[in-house]
Amino acid sequence: MDKNRILTISSVLLIILGIAMVYIGGFYAPKIMLPPIITGIGFFIIAWSLNALKK
Repeated sequence: MDKNRILTISSVLLIILGIAMVYIGGFYAPKIMLPPIITGIGFFIIAWSLNALKK
């Protein structure tokens, strides 16, 4: 596997995990829980930076 493929796979997985964390933290909690939402947004930022490294 080359570097671009590894970065693409890891960024897609991080985006999926980020969406899951924001969804669970925002909709399944009795009230809005900030740690899962903040962690999910952090996953989006990490995936964005990995995608930027790919180019």
